[in-house]
Amino acid sequence: MEENTVTPSAEADDKSNFAKGSIPRTILRLALPMTMAQFISVAYSMVDRIYLGRLAGAQHLALTGVGITLPIILIVTSFAYLCGMGGGPLFAISRGKGNDQEAERIMGNSFTLLLIFGIVLTVTVITLRKPILFLFGASEDTYPFAGDYLMFYTMGTIFNLVKIGMNPFINAQGFGKFGMMTIALGALINIVLDPIFIFALGMGARGAGLATTIAQFCSAVWVMRFLTGKKVVLRLKLSCMKLQAKRVRSILTLGMSGFFMTMTTSFAQIVCNVTLQRYGGDLYVGAMAVVNSLREVMFAPMQGISGGASPVLGFNYGAGMLDRVRRGIRFSALLIVGLSSLMWLVLMIAPSTLIRAFNTNPELIRAGIPAIRIYFSMFIFMSMQLASQPVFVALGMPKHSIFFAFLRKAFIAVPLTLLLPMWGMGTNGVFIAEAASQLLGGLACFSTMYFVVYRKLKTKAEN
Repeated sequence: MEENTVTPSAEADDKSNFAKGSIPRTILRLALPMTMAQFISVAYSMVDRIYLGRLAGAQHLALTGVGITLPIILIVTSFAYLCGMGGGPLFAISRGKGNDQEAERIMGNSFTLLLIFGIVLTVTVITLRKPILFLFGASEDTYPFAGDYLMFYTMGTIFNLVKIGMNPFINAQGFGKFGMMTIALGALINIVLDPIFIFALGMGARGAGLATTIAQFCSAVWVMRFLTGKKVVLRLKLSCMKLQAKRVRSILTLGMSGFFMTMTTSFAQIVCNVTLQRYGGDLYVGAMAVVNSLREVMFAPMQGISGGASPVLGFNYGAGMLDRVRRGIRFSALLIVGLSSLMWLVLMIAPSTLIRAFNTNPELIRAGIPAIRIYFSMFIFMSMQLASQPVFVALGMPKHSIFFAFLRKAFIAVPLTLLLPMWGMGTNGVFIAEAASQLLGGLACFSTMYFVVYRKLKTKAEN
């Protein structure tokens, strides 16, 4: 990764200038490939659960075991968001101000942080995986599947962090299609290798974890080759990787929103699994694994749209073009809420069909149908939070975003998850708790974004 003075093409420079052209068209140009990337990423993770849900003789235990690893995987992934969602908006704002040198340093520092986190997390998870899994809801029946899968999955931690954490720096330069290819490449390899390792080679859960690690390695190589190549406007350079305290603080502070949102999701999921294990056993933990998979599908388009909007909002905010920022907020919010409404309708109408994609166990289907309908009953309000929270991050306002990350999960969902089952609601109480948090958290976040950001941008623009 040596320095050079290659001048980016005029086409690349035009693509990366978000101050020109229609705001909706600019957002869609980035959001469409990023949405595809999110759907591919969901397939990437879900294919393991789908294949293992059909593992001979395992019934729903393999699916449940892999589902129990999800909170740990989320914790690991949160460190990628810490660097990517922290560095990416700062990178876009610096570019909007015309400070390309600082933008490159932000990218280089983010990469170094990802490597450090990757090494520490790999050693920690491999060493402590057994006590962690039992603490998080595993049983003697599900641990063999959970332990095997997590062991092999964790070996690709560094590759996973680089893939997720550095991809925003591709998208922030206007190369949404290349960002999509990062995810697509890994997903394709994982889908091809999974049946070979799981069934043909008889590796079971270990095979699913190993296939994912190989796929993540290939995606990480793709990211590195692109960011050090000649197509990008700003490249990853060795000279920019030396950590600087002030810059690191800025990256980590802004990235705390995505970090805490993912960490609190993980924490809430741990509480859900443990509570479901207590009141319903492995069957209901398996039902939650299906619910989580469907939630990932629901999140995919919203994360793609907000990911496409974020660099556009940050660039225009840095350039002082506040009316364009308002138009971007308005367009992305309407698109996110509209799409979530359509997906919500499908979930309410056909939950049993969706469950059968993972497992055909009649008991799991009977448990899963009411779980899905209750859990997602207020999801439209959740989409309002998903439309609002990235706005705070894109405009460099981390405190608001961090607060709402905590509010929905840590202050609403977790207490209710513990209390409602004790008040006679049993396993249904776990799913009702999530629905309540979506309603309250979504309304609070959207209202704050509207009054604190959206309306004030109009006042500033007029002055």
